Amino acid sequence: MDNARVNGYLTAKHECRYYRQMGNGVVECQLCPHHCHIANGKTGRCRSRRNADGVLVSEAYGRPCALAIDPIEKKPLYHFHPGTKCLSIACTGCNFRCMNCQNHEISQVAPHDVDSYMLSPQQVVGLCVEHKCPSIAYTYTEPLTYIEYVYDIARLAREKGLWNILVTAGYVCRQPLNDLLPYIDAANIDLKSFSDEIYQKVSGGRLSVVLDTILAMRDAGVWIELTNLIIPGFNDDMGMIRQMCRWMVDNNLVETPLHFSRFFPRYRMKGIPPTPIKTLEEAKKVAIEEGLKSVYLGNV
Repeated sequence: MDNARVNGYLTAKHECRYYRQMGNGVVECQLCPHHCHIANGKTGRCRSRRNADGVLVSEAYGRPCALAIDPIEKKPLYHFHPGTKCLSIACTGCNFRCMNCQNHEISQVAPHDVDSYMLSPQQVVGLCVEHKCPSIAYTYTEPLTYIEYVYDIARLAREKGLWNILVTAGYVCRQPLNDLLPYIDAANIDLKSFSDEIYQKVSGGRLSVVLDTILAMRDAGVWIELTNLIIPGFNDDMGMIRQMCRWMVDNNLVETPLHFSRFFPRYRMKGIPPTPIKTLEEAKKVAIEEGLKSVYLGNV
């Protein structure tokens, strides 16, 4: 990893793995379905992958903005080594624009906008071993936007016998995902709704991509738990929730824990009231009626 000055500030300079040159100095990022076309000196939608003279570089690589030791249940993962701790790490960036983002101070900014550490993959794994955490969780923002850093850490962690946990919205192209999955042990995927229209309106993405990611993780043997944040007036329709649960059953995800999470006013949705507890209880009832075995309520 080299350091370089871009537009006057010091930034990490690590070449991305998934892009192609388009000509006229433009590059196309091929990490996620947005396929951002990025002019020289500019960044893609995630704000952390920059075109530096025809080379796409990750400015988040080696620059975590958050480090913490968390109970694994906070991810939330209730059925993957419960009672253990994990080293949580995050870099800035996200390829979604969720109107309700609870971590927008670090997810909706560029790496140079916040304070950060400078840690190599070896140093991150060393911290995990030092603090006797059996796992590393890539979390808080969207870890797939700094996938090269996650990959390098996860590979070293696996060599040390540590588990790798991905907390993600799952918006990624298949090849990058396939390259990473051999090193991922567990994941919590944020299934924001079961409506493509709502996905586009609230987050700026497509439902089908997230569903494909879930199934790819299932097929790769990754332990999966899903989180569905219920926002009043947006994705609280019980018919849609029933359809989502039925999709899980139809795709051999009956044993997959589902977490219905309570919404609180955040970011650009400060005018929306918190989710009524009754709505969450009704959603849990629907999930159980459809045959799901492990259903939990969060933020209550």
